[in-house]
Amino acid sequence: MDLSLPGEDDPRRGAVRAWLESHPSPSGRQLAEAGYVAPHWPQPWGLGADPIHQLVIDDELRRAGVRRPDNAIGIGWAGPTIIHAGTVEQKQRYLLPLLAGEEIWCQLFSEPDAGSDLANLSTRATRDGDTYVVNGQKIWTSYAHAAAFGILICRTDPAAQKHHGITYLICPMDAPGVTVRPIVEMTGAHNFNEVFLDEVHIPVANRVGEENAGWALAKVTLGNERVSLSGEGALWGRGPTANDLVELVRRSGGCADAQLRQRLAQLYIHAETLRLIRLRTLVATLAGRSPGPEASLRKALADDHGQEIMALAKDLCGAAGMLADAAPFGDGNATWAYGYLFAPALTIGGGTSQVQRNIIAERVLGLPHESDVEAGKSWAEARAAGR
Repeated sequence: MDLSLPGEDDPRRGAVRAWLESHPSPSGRQLAEAGYVAPHWPQPWGLGADPIHQLVIDDELRRAGVRRPDNAIGIGWAGPTIIHAGTVEQKQRYLLPLLAGEEIWCQLFSEPDAGSDLANLSTRATRDGDTYVVNGQKIWTSYAHAAAFGILICRTDPAAQKHHGITYLICPMDAPGVTVRPIVEMTGAHNFNEVFLDEVHIPVANRVGEENAGWALAKVTLGNERVSLSGEGALWGRGPTANDLVELVRRSGGCADAQLRQRLAQLYIHAETLRLIRLRTLVATLAGRSPGPEASLRKALADDHGQEIMALAKDLCGAAGMLADAAPFGDGNATWAYGYLFAPALTIGGGTSQVQRNIIAERVLGLPHESDVEAGKSWAEARAAGR
């Protein structure tokens, strides 16, 4: 795998460095206007950058200690959807503040009875002249308490089946009838929320794409993911890594317990396996190929790995691990204690481990669909039927 980046004299590096010289402490708005927040987006919001150019920009910003605005849902989901299917007015109104981190976005998708099976959603939107009147409930909505807007999927044709009759709307989170209630985690903090929509009036002008054609937009961002060398942290790309824990043990003089040493060795092996899978995905992207099954495999393995890191960190604390602020070897980093309490969510959020493994079984290994198995079909019968 060849992952060497362009050299120091590459003109793309020179362009970023020249810009940073004139903007040594850039604001989110300045980064957005320069196209450096999402360089793979088309101009004028990005630079239309290819994967190598993206990595060069990442490298230069990292060297300069510059951080992009944090607006994960807005930049990862809302923005690409609006670019793909939004009106000119929607693009002009939402994209630049979104990129600059001036307006945080949330994703109003999951429901109490429609989590992994989003097509089973029951939130309704009824057309009333120039507005939609929305009623329903969403749950596990990250950042809803801080968001200015949310991408909302709701059913506009109750007679349609499953994936049909669903519409995308931009929901102002301060609209009358929107109630946000925090879901406090056992960490003591809260990122998730439940959102109640009671006779919420949303202008038709806030619809993204055509009415009843919203399901297809859920797939739009799959082709718009930013290429990056970051994201190895245990907590969905953030926080400490397995190597951070191994290095902490090394600096502290090693570990005398044989069982813990064995777990550390296994942790390192698992981390290297995931790193290589990730590099294979990146190499495929740089070569213009689709990532293939590695992306699904990495998601399934990385969540278990994150839990493994945090559990081992807690056990390395010994009896002190029972304390709320426990950190291995007196590291003093509160992320270890927080991460241990947060880690159970890793195999649930963003698609449960069970759902991920079903996807791998069906799409990678070619095993029959779960419905075929429940109906009593054999694997051979299902394959013969083209399933």
